[in-house]
Formats: sequence, C-alpha cells, structure tokens
Amino acid sequence: MKKILVFLLSFALFLPLFSVSVSGAEFDGQLQAVSAVLYEPETGTFLYEKDADHALPPASVTKVMTILLICEAIDSGKLSPEETVTVSEYASSMGGSQVFLSPGEEMKVSELLKCIVVASANDAAVAVAEHLAGSEDSFVAEMNRRAESLGMHNTHFENVTGLDDTVTNHVTSARDIALMSAELITKHPMILAYSGIWMDSIRDGSFTLTNTNRLIRFYPGATGLKTGSTAKAKFCISATAERGGLKLIAVIMAAPTRDVRNAEAKKLLDFGFANYEIYRSEGETIRDIPLTGGEESGFSAEYPSFLRLVEKGKAKSVRQERELEESYAAPIVPGEIIGKVFYTLDGERIGETDIKASAGAEKIGFWGVVRRVVQKIIAFYPDKSENDG
Repeated sequence: MKKILVFLLSFALFLPLFSVSVSGAEFDGQLQAVSAVLYEPETGTFLYEKDADHALPPASVTKVMTILLICEAIDSGKLSPEETVTVSEYASSMGGSQVFLSPGEEMKVSELLKCIVVASANDAAVAVAEHLAGSEDSFVAEMNRRAESLGMHNTHFENVTGLDDTVTNHVTSARDIALMSAELITKHPMILAYSGIWMDSIRDGSFTLTNTNRLIRFYPGATGLKTGSTAKAKFCISATAERGGLKLIAVIMAAPTRDVRNAEAKKLLDFGFANYEIYRSEGETIRDIPLTGGEESGFSAEYPSFLRLVEKGKAKSVRQERELEESYAAPIVPGEIIGKVFYTLDGERIGETDIKASAGAEKIGFWGVVRRVVQKIIAFYPDKSENDG
C-alpha cells in the first residue's frame, strides 16, 4: 500500500529518545579533583569525564548505596518509614559523623533516614542496615550485589558508612557514583525531600541537624545528594541539581579541600545548565486508523514518550514526523508495530519510536459480513412509518 507521511511540528511537548551522546560545548575548566564526571541521568549522558573509572575511596558518598537500598525496601513494602528501630551497641559505637544514638534508643526509620541523608550519620546508617538485614555484613553483601546489577564495575563496599580507617578495599569510581545516584533520584524521588533539607532536628527539637552539603543553601537548583571526606578519600561529593526540567549529577572525588570540592561541583553544574537542555515529547494515542477486512472499521495505536538531551536553545527546533500506512488489513495483533515516529534536529535524525497497536483487531467472519450487509440495507431503506397517514 502507498505510504503517507504525516508531519507534525513538536515544540518540546511530547516523547523517549535514547542516545548517550550529544554534540556541543566542551568543558574547558581545569579541575584539581583526581576524578570527576558530569552526568545527565534521564538520557544516561556523560557530559564530562576526568579519570571517571579510577577506583577511589568514597568516604560517606558510600551512603548513596545505603540510602538506595533503604528506599527500595520502603517502596517494596519491606520496610515502613513508621517502623521503630532499636539501636544496637555496635551501631551506637560508630565514630565520625553521628547523631550520638545510645544503645537501646528507639527511633523511627523516617527519622534515621533523615539523619543519614542530612547529617551523614554513621550510627543511623548502621542501625537501619542491621534492622533490615540482620547485620551490617549482610547489608554490605546486598550493596555489592546491587552495585553489580547497576553496572558499577569499579566498586567494592566493605561497610555502609564509608569509614575507611580499617578497610582494605572499600572503593568506587566517579562513574559508578553517578550511576547509583541516578538510580536513587530517578526511581526514588522521595529522597529529595530529605536531601533538600538545610536544617532540621530530631528528638523533639533537642538535636539540630545541618546538611553537610552546602550547595543546598548556596547553589540555585541544588537538590542533594551526598558529601564525604576522610584523610584517605579527601573531599568527595555527588551533587544533584535541577533547572528548567534538566537534571544533572556532578561527582567530584579526592578534591584537596571542601571549598575546592564545592567550587568544582558548581563549575561542572554551571557548564551543564549553560550548554544543554532536554527535549521532551509526550506519548500519544492515535484513534480510528482505517482498517479493512475487520470487525471494526478502525483501530487505535500509540507511541511512547520520548526525550533527548540537546544543545541549549535547540529543543524548539526538533521536528516530529509520523509514518503510517493509509490503511491496514485485519487481523491486527496487540502490540504489533504499525509505524514509526522520527525526530530530527537541523535535518539530522536524532531518534525514533515505534507506533504499536493498542489492542487487537479481529478479521471479520461470515456472520459479521451478514450483519454489515443488513445494516447497510437498513440504512439505505429507512423506516418511513412515522411519516405515513
């Protein structure tokens, strides 16, 4: 059958484009950090890399994975934010950043999670890990399994906190931190309600929490996520921010000072926001597509949402082109690909999605043909009894 092209102009309102590269500006700044990346999590695009796969001690940025597993347990129903956790003597003995939990103290999961995210509390992290898995070792085993499933190839955890004075091989990379950070903020956005807190309190206001991530207060659009520092790891951060619908993750590892760490994270985020934006297109249902030889005269199809990272100012120039046949012959199978949607920018195709039948369309049978003939006869000879006499 002859094909027909239906052209639609799209102004960043509709559909998923899956590409991991985008042309455009290059970051020309010099970073003092040993390793760094800038990552756009929705399209999976690395916009900048410096020694991205170098396995390094991450300090408390480790807790991104700890928090991810806690959020997954909450969302799956395995753990309730209202559950009470009883603090063990071991958990209360953690040094470093802490909220000074006492052995036998009871606190809700939601409060402990706030302590982990905002104040980087090591004692709170161990308390929840033990509550969930029975022991820190069991929880750490799950952390490593989850890291493997996320493709974090340069990661090995030995504890839930990032304390590294006694560990032998507790490492991860800037790329791996970006991957687990993306999984956390995209699949469990509820965590941003915690990571965006600047100051709060626990124990009925008697103990103040201040966010270890100063970008939350001083960087426009900052949403989180986790800082870390030890003598071995130096200064690290996974910094998340969002402006105009564009989400970015800047990871800095082994910066020489806290101020350098924060400044270099801001420098990467500024670069991303200045040079890129997201093109978004919603999915659509196409109704009454002509059908021949079917029980019905038409059927419906749909295509999914689509997104693509493009250079700043280019989203409005993306064009959407829908390719369909003039008509289709029954039967149609549910999910059958019947066409394509193409996306182009400045004459270059940047992605495509399939148009699929929403439901099946059966081929018409003998009695269906009879019924259709009868209906046509009735329509041709209307009942005139109301006009008689």
